[in-house]
Amino acid sequence: MSANQETTTASRPETARRMSSEERREQIVTAAIAVFGARGYEGTTTDDVARTAGVSQPYVVRLFGSKESLFLAAMQASLDELMRVFRLALAEDEASDRPVSKRIGEAYVELLNVRGLHQTLSHAWLLGGHPVIGAAARRGFAQVWRFFRDEAGLDADEARKFLAEGMLINVMIGMRLVDDYGSDPSITELFRACFPTELPHILDIAPRGNEPW
Repeated sequence: MSANQETTTASRPETARRMSSEERREQIVTAAIAVFGARGYEGTTTDDVARTAGVSQPYVVRLFGSKESLFLAAMQASLDELMRVFRLALAEDEASDRPVSKRIGEAYVELLNVRGLHQTLSHAWLLGGHPVIGAAARRGFAQVWRFFRDEAGLDADEARKFLAEGMLINVMIGMRLVDDYGSDPSITELFRACFPTELPHILDIAPRGNEPW
Protein backbone atom coordinates (compact mmCIF):
# COMPACT_ATOMS: atom_id res chain seq x y z
CA MET A 1 0.00 0.00 0.00
CA SER A 2 1.39 3.44 -0.91
CA ALA A 3 1.70 6.27 1.57
CA ASN A 4 -1.12 8.15 -0.11
CA GLN A 5 -3.38 5.10 0.04
CA GLU A 6 -2.45 4.61 3.67
CA THR A 7 -3.38 8.21 4.53
CA THR A 8 -6.67 7.97 2.67
CA THR A 9 -7.63 4.73 4.41
CA ALA A 10 -6.70 6.02 7.85
CA SER A 11 -8.64 9.25 7.37
CA ARG A 12 -11.94 7.58 6.44
CA PRO A 13 -14.58 8.36 9.06
CA GLU A 14 -15.70 5.47 11.22
CA THR A 15 -19.30 6.05 10.10
CA ALA A 16 -18.31 5.11 6.54
CA ARG A 17 -17.77 1.47 7.44
CA ARG A 18 -19.94 -1.05 5.66
CA MET A 19 -22.83 -2.45 7.61
CA SER A 20 -22.84 -6.16 8.32
CA SER A 21 -25.54 -8.33 6.79
CA GLU A 22 -27.17 -8.65 10.23
CA GLU A 23 -27.25 -4.86 10.63
CA ARG A 24 -28.74 -4.55 7.15
CA ARG A 25 -31.31 -7.16 8.06
CA GLU A 26 -32.31 -5.23 11.19
CA GLN A 27 -32.51 -2.03 9.13
CA ILE A 28 -34.84 -3.70 6.62
CA VAL A 29 -37.03 -5.22 9.35
CA THR A 30 -37.36 -1.80 11.01
CA ALA A 31 -38.43 -0.31 7.68
CA ALA A 32 -40.81 -3.23 7.11
CA ILE A 33 -42.52 -2.64 10.46
CA ALA A 34 -43.11 1.00 9.53
CA VAL A 35 -44.39 0.28 6.01
CA PHE A 36 -46.49 -2.79 6.82
CA GLY A 37 -47.91 -0.90 9.79
CA ALA A 38 -49.06 1.95 7.58
CA ARG A 39 -50.12 0.07 4.45
CA GLY A 40 -50.95 -3.43 5.60
CA TYR A 41 -49.80 -6.70 4.11
CA GLU A 42 -51.65 -6.47 0.80
CA GLY A 43 -50.82 -2.79 0.31
CA THR A 44 -47.07 -3.20 0.75
CA THR A 45 -44.47 -4.41 -1.73
CA THR A 46 -40.89 -5.49 -1.12
CA ASP A 47 -39.91 -2.49 -3.25
CA ASP A 48 -41.70 -0.16 -0.80
CA VAL A 49 -39.71 -1.62 2.07
CA ALA A 50 -36.46 -1.51 0.12
CA ARG A 51 -36.86 2.19 -0.71
CA THR A 52 -37.67 2.99 2.91
CA ALA A 53 -34.64 1.03 4.12
CA GLY A 54 -32.38 2.58 1.49
CA VAL A 55 -31.43 -0.72 -0.15
CA SER A 56 -32.27 -2.41 -3.43
CA GLN A 57 -35.34 -4.58 -3.87
CA PRO A 58 -33.27 -7.58 -5.04
CA TYR A 59 -31.25 -7.32 -1.82
CA VAL A 60 -34.45 -7.53 0.25
CA VAL A 61 -35.57 -10.58 -1.72
CA ARG A 62 -32.14 -12.17 -1.36
CA LEU A 63 -32.29 -11.79 2.43
CA PHE A 64 -35.94 -12.71 3.01
CA GLY A 65 -37.05 -14.60 -0.07
CA SER A 66 -40.61 -13.28 -0.27
CA LYS A 67 -42.99 -10.63 1.04
CA GLU A 68 -44.59 -13.30 3.22
CA SER A 69 -41.29 -14.08 4.92
CA LEU A 70 -40.54 -10.38 5.31
CA PHE A 71 -43.90 -9.81 7.00
CA LEU A 72 -43.33 -12.76 9.31
CA ALA A 73 -39.96 -11.27 10.28
CA ALA A 74 -41.55 -7.87 10.93
CA MET A 75 -44.34 -9.43 12.97
CA GLN A 76 -41.93 -11.52 15.04
CA ALA A 77 -39.64 -8.54 15.67
CA SER A 78 -42.65 -6.49 16.79
CA LEU A 79 -43.81 -9.27 19.07
CA ASP A 80 -40.31 -9.76 20.51
CA GLU A 81 -40.03 -6.05 21.29
CA LEU A 82 -43.50 -6.04 22.84
CA MET A 83 -42.63 -8.92 25.15
CA ARG A 84 -39.23 -7.40 25.97
CA VAL A 85 -40.69 -4.11 27.21
CA PHE A 86 -43.53 -5.90 29.02
CA ARG A 87 -41.03 -8.02 30.94
CA LEU A 88 -38.89 -4.97 31.74
CA ALA A 89 -41.96 -3.21 33.08
CA LEU A 90 -42.87 -6.27 35.11
CA ALA A 91 -39.41 -6.45 36.68
CA GLU A 92 -39.19 -2.74 37.45
CA ASP A 93 -40.44 -1.22 40.69
CA GLU A 94 -41.82 -4.52 41.97
CA ALA A 95 -41.64 -3.17 45.52
CA SER A 96 -43.66 -0.05 44.64
CA ASP A 97 -47.39 0.48 45.00
CA ARG A 98 -47.88 0.94 41.25
CA PRO A 99 -50.01 -1.92 39.92
CA VAL A 100 -48.54 -4.27 37.36
CA SER A 101 -51.19 -3.37 34.79
CA LYS A 102 -50.25 0.31 35.09
CA ARG A 103 -46.56 -0.38 34.49
CA ILE A 104 -47.27 -2.64 31.52
CA GLY A 105 -49.79 -0.16 30.10
CA GLU A 106 -47.24 2.64 30.16
CA ALA A 107 -44.72 0.39 28.42
CA TYR A 108 -47.28 -0.42 25.72
CA VAL A 109 -47.96 3.26 25.06
CA GLU A 110 -44.24 4.05 24.96
CA LEU A 111 -43.87 1.56 22.10
CA LEU A 112 -45.48 4.18 19.87
CA ASN A 113 -41.90 5.35 19.46
CA VAL A 114 -41.37 2.25 17.30
CA ARG A 115 -43.23 3.45 14.25
CA GLY A 116 -45.67 0.88 12.92
CA LEU A 117 -45.23 -1.73 15.66
CA HIS A 118 -48.79 -1.64 16.99
CA GLN A 119 -50.27 -1.58 13.49
CA THR A 120 -48.07 -4.40 12.17
CA LEU A 121 -49.37 -6.60 14.95
CA SER A 122 -52.94 -5.44 14.28
CA HIS A 123 -52.58 -6.38 10.60
CA ALA A 124 -51.22 -9.76 11.65
CA TRP A 125 -54.25 -10.38 13.89
CA LEU A 126 -56.50 -9.69 10.87
CA LEU A 127 -54.74 -12.24 8.64
CA GLY A 128 -56.19 -15.31 10.31
CA GLY A 129 -57.24 -16.75 6.96
CA HIS A 130 -53.69 -16.71 5.60
CA PRO A 131 -52.33 -20.26 5.72
CA VAL A 132 -48.91 -19.23 7.07
CA ILE A 133 -49.28 -15.79 8.65
CA GLY A 134 -52.57 -16.72 10.31
CA ALA A 135 -51.03 -19.59 12.24
CA ALA A 136 -48.04 -17.46 13.33
CA ALA A 137 -50.35 -14.63 14.41
CA ARG A 138 -52.46 -16.99 16.53
CA ARG A 139 -49.35 -18.30 18.27
CA GLY A 140 -48.21 -14.74 18.94
CA PHE A 141 -51.56 -13.66 20.31
CA ALA A 142 -51.66 -16.69 22.60
CA GLN A 143 -48.15 -15.80 23.81
CA VAL A 144 -49.34 -12.33 24.84
CA TRP A 145 -52.30 -13.82 26.70
CA ARG A 146 -50.07 -16.30 28.50
CA PHE A 147 -47.77 -13.46 29.56
CA PHE A 148 -50.66 -11.62 31.22
CA ARG A 149 -51.92 -14.73 32.94
CA ASP A 150 -48.74 -16.65 33.83
CA GLU A 151 -46.07 -13.96 34.20
CA ALA A 152 -47.94 -10.78 35.08
CA GLY A 153 -50.37 -12.66 37.31
CA LEU A 154 -53.51 -10.96 35.99
CA ASP A 155 -56.76 -12.86 36.30
CA ALA A 156 -58.68 -13.67 33.13
CA ASP A 157 -60.93 -10.61 33.39
CA GLU A 158 -58.02 -8.23 33.97
CA ALA A 159 -56.14 -9.73 31.02
CA ARG A 160 -59.23 -9.39 28.83
CA LYS A 161 -59.64 -5.72 29.77
CA PHE A 162 -55.98 -5.01 29.07
CA LEU A 163 -56.16 -6.61 25.63
CA ALA A 164 -59.38 -4.77 24.83
CA GLU A 165 -57.88 -1.41 25.76
CA GLY A 166 -54.75 -2.21 23.78
CA MET A 167 -56.84 -2.98 20.71
CA LEU A 168 -58.70 0.31 21.14
CA ILE A 169 -55.40 2.19 21.26
CA ASN A 170 -54.26 0.36 18.12
CA VAL A 171 -57.42 1.44 16.29
CA MET A 172 -56.99 5.06 17.40
CA ILE A 173 -53.38 5.16 16.27
CA GLY A 174 -54.05 3.32 13.01
CA MET A 175 -56.88 5.70 12.08
CA ARG A 176 -54.63 8.69 12.89
CA LEU A 177 -57.42 9.99 15.11
CA VAL A 178 -54.93 12.36 16.69
CA ASP A 179 -55.58 14.65 13.71
CA ASP A 180 -59.07 15.35 15.09
CA TYR A 181 -58.00 15.94 18.68
CA GLY A 182 -59.10 19.41 19.75
CA SER A 183 -61.46 19.88 16.80
CA ASP A 184 -63.86 16.97 17.35
CA PRO A 185 -65.27 16.90 20.90
CA SER A 186 -65.91 13.14 20.75
CA ILE A 187 -62.34 12.34 19.72
CA THR A 188 -60.95 14.78 22.27
CA GLU A 189 -62.96 13.09 25.02
CA LEU A 190 -61.80 9.65 23.85
CA PHE A 191 -58.12 10.62 23.97
CA ARG A 192 -58.50 12.15 27.42
CA ALA A 193 -60.24 9.03 28.69
CA CYS A 194 -57.60 6.67 27.27
CA PHE A 195 -54.55 8.74 28.20
CA PRO A 196 -55.35 10.63 31.40
CA THR A 197 -51.69 11.11 32.38
CA GLU A 198 -49.74 10.56 29.13
CA LEU A 199 -51.83 12.76 26.82
CA PRO A 200 -49.22 15.44 26.01
CA HIS A 201 -46.68 12.74 25.19
CA ILE A 202 -49.19 10.84 23.02
CA LEU A 203 -50.10 13.99 21.09
CA ASP A 204 -46.41 14.52 20.44
CA ILE A 205 -45.49 11.03 19.19
CA ALA A 206 -48.67 9.66 17.56
CA PRO A 207 -48.42 9.46 13.75
CA ARG A 208 -50.38 12.07 11.79
CA GLY A 209 -52.52 11.60 8.73
CA ASN A 210 -50.01 13.34 6.46
CA GLU A 211 -47.13 11.10 7.54
CA PRO A 212 -46.37 8.10 5.32
CA TRP A 213 -45.74 5.74 8.25
